[in-house]
Amino acid sequence: MSFASILERFKDKHILVIGDIILDHYVWGKVERISPEAPVPVVDVEKESYLLGGAGNVANNVVSLGGIRNNIRCRWR
Repeated sequence: MSFASILERFKDKHILVIGDIILDHYVWGKVERISPEAPVPVVDVEKESYLLGGAGNVANNVVSLGGIRNNIRCRWR
């Protein structure tokens, strides 16, 4: 079975995704030194981006492969 035929089997399949939908925060920039207060890099921030993480990323990948995603979400108070 070829990789292409495996991917084709995703088309129009209903896929249930269970898990945490997370928002990943990425900070892009240059590091030129380490902080004297703690061993962490000091970043000159050039841009920031937010992407789906966790089950949100999986659901996004299912849709990109042609599948139909169904999410279960729980909200705790």
